[in-house]
Amino acid sequence: MRGLLLRAALSAAGGVLVYLSFPPRTLWWLAPIGFAFLGWVLHGRRARAGFGFGVLFGLGFLVPLLAWTGEFVGAIAWLPLSLACAALIGLGTAAMAVVSKLPLAPLWGALLWVADEALRGVFPFGGFPWGKIAFGQPEGWYLPLAALGGAPLIGFAVVLTGFGVAGLVRNVRDWPSGLLVVVPLAAGLAANGVVGTDASEGTAVVAAIQGNVPRAGLDFNSQRRAVLDNHVKRTEELARDVADGKQEQPDVVIWPENSSDIDPFRNPDAALRIQQAAQAIKAPIAVGAVVLGDDGLPRNTVILWDPEKGPTDQYTKRKLQPFGETMPYRSFFRIFTKLVDRANNFQPGTDPSGFTMGPAKVSLDTCYEVAFDEIVRENVRTGANLIAIPTNNATFGYTEMTYQQLSMSRIRAVEHGRAVVVAATSGVSAIVHPDGSVSQSTGMFTPAALVERLPLRGQTTLATRLGAWPEWVMSALGLLAVAFSLTQKRRGARPEPERGPGEEETDDGPAGAA
Repeated sequence: MRGLLLRAALSAAGGVLVYLSFPPRTLWWLAPIGFAFLGWVLHGRRARAGFGFGVLFGLGFLVPLLAWTGEFVGAIAWLPLSLACAALIGLGTAAMAVVSKLPLAPLWGALLWVADEALRGVFPFGGFPWGKIAFGQPEGWYLPLAALGGAPLIGFAVVLTGFGVAGLVRNVRDWPSGLLVVVPLAAGLAANGVVGTDASEGTAVVAAIQGNVPRAGLDFNSQRRAVLDNHVKRTEELARDVADGKQEQPDVVIWPENSSDIDPFRNPDAALRIQQAAQAIKAPIAVGAVVLGDDGLPRNTVILWDPEKGPTDQYTKRKLQPFGETMPYRSFFRIFTKLVDRANNFQPGTDPSGFTMGPAKVSLDTCYEVAFDEIVRENVRTGANLIAIPTNNATFGYTEMTYQQLSMSRIRAVEHGRAVVVAATSGVSAIVHPDGSVSQSTGMFTPAALVERLPLRGQTTLATRLGAWPEWVMSALGLLAVAFSLTQKRRGARPEPERGPGEEETDDGPAGAA
């Protein structure tokens, strides 16, 4: 019993260490240590025990990581979501326990973690990949691996290091485990050479406007006119700074998600205010707006607003955030609390195409979309040479959500070799270079404008070209290892054939066998 309690405590502690490796902290090296705890616990265990320890690890990791999901709709959203994702981690760790006695067990375990993250990318609620291990590594040695195999390769490398450490702890003479510790770190350092930062398609001066909101929370838009006015005001202030020579003239202006929750297509006054801002800054503005469709249901839309022509193009958010923009199983959760009705009923878009804004071809990944590998990749593949992340983190108050999301933006910059502009209603807004470095960022709940000349890059990274293939191959190899292990166990469990009179057992089998 004492050993069981120790393993349970180590599992939960490993999950907490992985959580502590995530932003706003820069303790990226805690993640492999957390996985070393998990790898030690799982070794030699049965699948059922592996599941239980994995759930404990997942809860230690995800309960604090996802606390932002319940900031304004309560624990009824946060805790069930955390438990559901932890249970999915448990499925993965059950498989890891199955392969834990195979040669090179750390390798198979790390591949299975990739498979588990792939599962969580599509389930529950259409996918919830927020806890991908890569998203905690924008400061770490593993970051350059994103350019080769995207977020899945970073996750694989982190877990492989941790499981390799666990193998060394069990047996210091286990040189393959030692090799599996060193290789991922060395590969990350070596991959720095493939991270491109040159401006192959010129440059563009980009401005990110953070107008701020009257107050935090889901009801911030009860003063939605104030939010719009804040962004108009801050844009006009920037225009005056440009006229006075204090700032460069922007080619591209990015407003945040929900910067106009008044539909400018239905409200001439809102359209007039946006037009005034565009004419003042003398540049096209990507305006985050709530637009009603013909069905009367809202869309989270970015509108391209030209200073001369007005609205000329639209991008509608394709991945919607559960428990905010949508409420999964609303009628079921309403049994427990009416707070669920504070979540909205937005409808998703389908077109990945972004905007041409001056010299830039801008990919738009609105808020929650930045967590999804395929969404960002599809948007970049339309020909974008710059990525914009308009977001509204006021919905989640002063939680760590905005820092977690900025970390994802930094991973995407390296993954696709593009500069990234993050424009948030209330912060944190940021300018991210193609190597993942942050050159400027804002505080929270304060008006600000970030202006910088950024490289426009047309080259595609290996990660962009390969797409989901690295994740699929790694997942398939992990699952094949499970199948092989189960086959070996079945063979070992088969009863020996009965021997006839005079037959003797030899090293090769019963004597006299054909």
